Amino acid sequence: MALTVRVPGLVLTEHEFLVPLDHAHPEGERITVFAREVADPDGLDRPFLVFLQGGPGHESPRPSRVSASPPWLDRALRDYRVLLLDQRGTGRSTPVGALPGMSPAEQARYLTFFRADAIVRDAEWIRAELGADPWSVLGQSFGGFCALHYLSAAPQGLREAFFTGGLPPVGRHPDEVYQATYATMLERNHRYYRRYPGDHARVLDLHERLAAGTVRLPGGEQLSGRRFRQLGNVLGMSDGAERLHYLLERDWSAPAFAHDVAAALPFSGRNPLYAVVHESSYADGGATRWSAERTLPAEFAGDATLFTGEHVYPWMFTDYPELAPLGPAAELLAEHEWPRLYDPARLRDCSVPCAAAIYTEDAYVDRVFSEETARLIPSMRTWVTNEYQHDGLRMDGGRILDRLIALARDRA
Repeated sequence: MALTVRVPGLVLTEHEFLVPLDHAHPEGERITVFAREVADPDGLDRPFLVFLQGGPGHESPRPSRVSASPPWLDRALRDYRVLLLDQRGTGRSTPVGALPGMSPAEQARYLTFFRADAIVRDAEWIRAELGADPWSVLGQSFGGFCALHYLSAAPQGLREAFFTGGLPPVGRHPDEVYQATYATMLERNHRYYRRYPGDHARVLDLHERLAAGTVRLPGGEQLSGRRFRQLGNVLGMSDGAERLHYLLERDWSAPAFAHDVAAALPFSGRNPLYAVVHESSYADGGATRWSAERTLPAEFAGDATLFTGEHVYPWMFTDYPELAPLGPAAELLAEHEWPRLYDPARLRDCSVPCAAAIYTEDAYVDRVFSEETARLIPSMRTWVTNEYQHDGLRMDGGRILDRLIALARDRA
């Protein structure tokens, strides 16, 4: 039974849905998917906007009008009720942890059900249970990958589709994706060191200490140099250069340094899906075979001061102790032949009004591939801008969503 509570300025209704783990076999194992319905007190009958968050492996934001979180919520509630899905495996949905008691093959099979295709089938299952009309979706980052699969697989369930930093490539091999993102990260490193030239010597010194094993994280494990380089993931965000610099200016021997590094590392046991199914998000058919590892450029291989970005490597399943139980399964998933996520023919016939914010300097979703995908979809309107980094929706969500709504409705 749904639970409804009222908080300042909002009506929140909590839903739990039992959905098939494998939608191809609805009679089999079930998992829970949690969704929080958010409405303005005067808008309880407005149409739904489903928020598909970034990731994979991250839960939906927790709403509050007092703290204006998420920042696009007020604009959304003028037109919609918002449904915040905790995508399968995240938040209050049935969690994915180390999957104890399963063999690596069983773990790998289980994890194949946590891509965009399963998330979209969950959404359609939930829409049927709610008795909702076709609804609108807002996809941020990986959520945009889900939204594009929605347009390919179940366009009849959509009224509108909005994309922010999340219009993925169609028919491109993951190798092409990672080659493009490495090129962007190389430029982002150079930009960082131009802004903070003194940090280069600081990073070199830190790598010497890391090689000597003198820096340990709060849990006691040694911080490896390659794990440290993954802090570069923040360089794709609007405030990333400052966040990295303020971390590096700390004394490496201070407890605060180890705690801040641990908190900033992008891959951890808190959201194991982010690591274990990350590359498969780009697999529009075929196997990934550790694409980011295979396409690592010579510049990165030969220079430890270059930070990497949103790239997953096989060594992570030893360097991160909390990911180690999923290491053998991750090897199996790297060889798994994934089905296609997108249907170019259906996208070319798409009539669902769509609008996408494409960020020209996006370090995670390449602008060239996003524009290529946009050209496939006749109903797509694009806003190509250098005003924002990948986190534009977090930084200026009300303005961005307002413009996308206007574009989709031919008002801009």
